[in-house]
Amino acid sequence: MNNTSLPVDFDHKPEVIPFFDKDTNTFSYIVKDPTSTSCAVVDSVMELDYAAGRTSLDGADKIIEHIRDHGLTLEWLIETHVHADHLSAAPYIKEKLGGKIGIGAKITIVQDTFATVFNTGTEFAHDGSQFDHLFEDGEEYLVGNMRCVAIHTPGHTPACMVHLMGDAAFVGDTLFMPDGGTARADFPGGNARVLYHSIQRVLALPEVVRLFMCHDYMPNGREVEFETTVAEEKAKNIHVHEGVSEDEFVAMREARDATLGMPRLILPSLQVNMRAGHLPDPDNNGTVYLKLPLNLL
Repeated sequence: MNNTSLPVDFDHKPEVIPFFDKDTNTFSYIVKDPTSTSCAVVDSVMELDYAAGRTSLDGADKIIEHIRDHGLTLEWLIETHVHADHLSAAPYIKEKLGGKIGIGAKITIVQDTFATVFNTGTEFAHDGSQFDHLFEDGEEYLVGNMRCVAIHTPGHTPACMVHLMGDAAFVGDTLFMPDGGTARADFPGGNARVLYHSIQRVLALPEVVRLFMCHDYMPNGREVEFETTVAEEKAKNIHVHEGVSEDEFVAMREARDATLGMPRLILPSLQVNMRAGHLPDPDNNGTVYLKLPLNLL
């Protein structure tokens, strides 16, 4: 897809309302079309107390409250990718407000991989049918009157997509704030070289485009931040600013990834998020269980 021919209107500036989950350092967003009451929700969070085996929807309730209080109509619940660090609240929000749950079409690759890891059996479909819509690269859609486009940005996972809504792009885990660098690329299906090329697609957008992060880990103890621009990332991103070659990036990313531990909530997150945020079916005693695979090769 040629960024010079993108269908969006970069003068269209949506209102973006962030919600921060401190436990997982995750941002969710309400994105409102400035010309109507229509909105989308990006990367919602369902809280999990892992040790207690209890979920909570406090953060999702705040999103729902804002949408209701402001008389908004929810049209889309966007997942930028299958998150490995938090559980999605999209089905809960959809139940309360409506809307369609959408993710990148390459979700089927992720489902194939983790259906094997979790031995899900024949009851789990690998065709993405748990989601309401599967976005293809370059696909256009509307939030109210606001033209949006889904941009396939694999590397962190095969299904990652950046969603461009007017002058606002929601980058998932592809990029962090300039002092945070870039996403890891060592999960199954990840690839540092592919990630580099995906990032170049984002950095080829007009420099005024606002970029909204999915996570912020507050490097060097600074205050939490969630918004930057293409221009700032090109100038200052510590991993992939202008002048960093593909080979330099790949060497850095692979060396860095080799030092990283697994995210704390990766096992429950993947089991839930590959199901579009739905929990597995209850056992015959009425209790829902998540699996803990041991000693995987």
